[in-house]
Amino acid sequence: MAESKIEFDFDQANALFGRLAVKMTDMTPVMDQIGEILTTSTKQRFQQGIAPDGTPWAPNSEATLARKRGSKPLIGRTRLLGRLITSEASPTGVSWGSNLIYAAVQQMGAAEGVFGQNANGDPLPWGNIPARPFIGMSDNDRAAIITTLEAFIVND
Repeated sequence: MAESKIEFDFDQANALFGRLAVKMTDMTPVMDQIGEILTTSTKQRFQQGIAPDGTPWAPNSEATLARKRGSKPLIGRTRLLGRLITSEASPTGVSWGSNLIYAAVQQMGAAEGVFGQNANGDPLPWGNIPARPFIGMSDNDRAAIITTLEAFIVND
């Protein structure tokens, strides 16, 4: 009968597990990289006019088109919303988005008057605003994050 012998260096494996455990206690470096991936892809979606799932944003209404320059949704005169996407990494995660006051309304939409009225008695917002999601992960984002995490685990 043939005999096989397998040898395994547990000291080397334990050393690798130890290094991995140290990395896992503070993942800020890899979370910074993931934040950059998500920030970059979100800004690119503004150029494409699409949601994270690839669907086009709802077009601007005639009233909005009459008030602003250009026809791209979410691209206003200052272009701030698409430019001021930032991320913040921590040892255990990353968040990204915009802190502009109107960002949530653009992401989720809002019904006319849902925020009450302005000083002149006009509804806020002045019309129905459709949701135009810009924060979220695409399939490409997910793949890039997996690649980044794999590199983080393997490399020193």
